[in-house]
Amino acid sequence: MNQEIAAAALLPLLDDPGSLCLIDVRSPEEFHEWAIPGAINIPIEELDGRRDEIVSGLIALICAAGPRSVRGVEILARAGIDAVMVKGGMAAWGHVYDTASLTLGGVTIVQLRRRGKGCLSYVVGAEGSCVVIDPPMDIEYVAEIARDCEWQITHVADTHLHADHVSGARLLAETTGAMLVLNSEDGYSFPSDASIAASSIDLAGSLALSIERVATPGHTMGSATFALGDMALFTGDTLFLESVGRPDLADSAEEFAEKLYDSLHTELLMRSDSTLIFPAHIGQDVPISCGTIVTATLGQLKESLEALSMSRERFIEFAAGRATPRPPNYQAIVASNQAGAVLSFEEISELEAGPNRCAVATAIAS
Repeated sequence: MNQEIAAAALLPLLDDPGSLCLIDVRSPEEFHEWAIPGAINIPIEELDGRRDEIVSGLIALICAAGPRSVRGVEILARAGIDAVMVKGGMAAWGHVYDTASLTLGGVTIVQLRRRGKGCLSYVVGAEGSCVVIDPPMDIEYVAEIARDCEWQITHVADTHLHADHVSGARLLAETTGAMLVLNSEDGYSFPSDASIAASSIDLAGSLALSIERVATPGHTMGSATFALGDMALFTGDTLFLESVGRPDLADSAEEFAEKLYDSLHTELLMRSDSTLIFPAHIGQDVPISCGTIVTATLGQLKESLEALSMSRERFIEFAAGRATPRPPNYQAIVASNQAGAVLSFEEISELEAGPNRCAVATAIAS
């Protein structure tokens, strides 16, 4: 039996209940910090004595990078239990991607999902050209989408200065010759091709596709939302499917919470309830499966998110007062993104290890 499995091979197995028994052999502290939904935490030191907790299906062991999983496979083998290790561990899981797509009014939206980080990127195109929103540094996945759809990448945009992952916007724009759309309010030290004054992105073709760019400060000063008519909003870290963007990363929580409230109520919530919301991140509690795009209508979020119906005073108290741990290495990631640095895979993996923490916590952790 092959004793290892690629991290990407977990995707269809996670969607098929009963086919996988995923055991995380890291410490409880590591597991609590960042884990794959559905995994069972049995620390390596306890594995031999807790074999009765192993259920049917393919038994796969995962740790931070691999060594503890190797030991775990050996421990189980001595007990006559076949198991495999997830090659590269959680570090590899953090770089697993899949896609899902949706067509709206002749425009195709391809959602590029990085499950381990909860990061969502978008390639929005029609009739030979496309816009890329919030691309990862692993730009080859974006290039593959554009190539498969026979689109030229004409614009690359970040909705805001990212604090939890390294942006691929500058690298993708330079590689493809596309126009780079950033907001200087977020302190970038390199120039982009369009300022916030640029109100829309126009793509070639008979559809005259226009994507409106709307300033929505609050998560960061330069946060923007991209609107595809009344059909879709690409909200970055302003509005999520499970919460709103946290305003405290810049150490001005109340000031930014005020701006976030205003952005939500003057720019987003007044739009059609049928508008689909496409955020830049999802939390671990948001369902995701292969081939199904992750989204919700604005009307659904108005009903499900209490924060959207709060008074201004209550919202500011809520958003500014739910201090939670910040994304790991967020200051180094912010500095890298402001500089437009190109990092090695190893440097990126080290910086990005861990979950995204860009949403306001909807419940206080015990």
